[in-house]
Amino acid sequence: MTESAAAYLPERPTLPRLREAAAGCRACPLWQTGTQTVFGEGRTPAEVMLVGEQPGDQEDKQGRPFVGPAGRVLDEVLELAGVERGGVYLTNAVKHFKWEARGKRRIHAKPTWSEQMACKPWLEAELEVVRPRVLVCLGATAAQSLLGKQFRVTKERGRWLESDLAEYVTATIHPSAVLRQRDSDSRRRELAGLVADLKLAASVLGE
Repeated sequence: MTESAAAYLPERPTLPRLREAAAGCRACPLWQTGTQTVFGEGRTPAEVMLVGEQPGDQEDKQGRPFVGPAGRVLDEVLELAGVERGGVYLTNAVKHFKWEARGKRRIHAKPTWSEQMACKPWLEAELEVVRPRVLVCLGATAAQSLLGKQFRVTKERGRWLESDLAEYVTATIHPSAVLRQRDSDSRRRELAGLVADLKLAASVLGE
């Protein structure tokens, strides 16, 4: 049964309180298959907040966001775009790893809309506490969770969007999209596009 994480939110939220409360979240069935809740981490307040889809296999095991292969791509992209990871708050729209077994491997499965909405109160609480100047949605799940179900990253990426969520809001592909490319030329193109999109975020830092 899918409910809402709103019932688990602590009074007078701080990041430590939110992280502690989220560890016990049972608002959707994903807590049964994920090893642990993977909450956001980083500076607060932060100039930049990056929101991905959900933890992957390594994130689920380590309990930290963006520490797997997609996280390594993100590190490279941030450096090339001129954004210091140390000043960024990293999180995901969904806090548990949703996966399907394929042999001995655990393969990512896309969270349903109801799972995204069940988890959204955590994301909204993070936004209130972190108060980012720049909010970057990485991939369709993050963008649709925050900007509406009809949002299309392919059409709207790499530009400033009208939103009350932060002073500057934009969306781009998830770093995992680079890894999914089948040849090196395609990977280079996707990487270059992601860097270009994040340079938009970098352009307003330090203003």
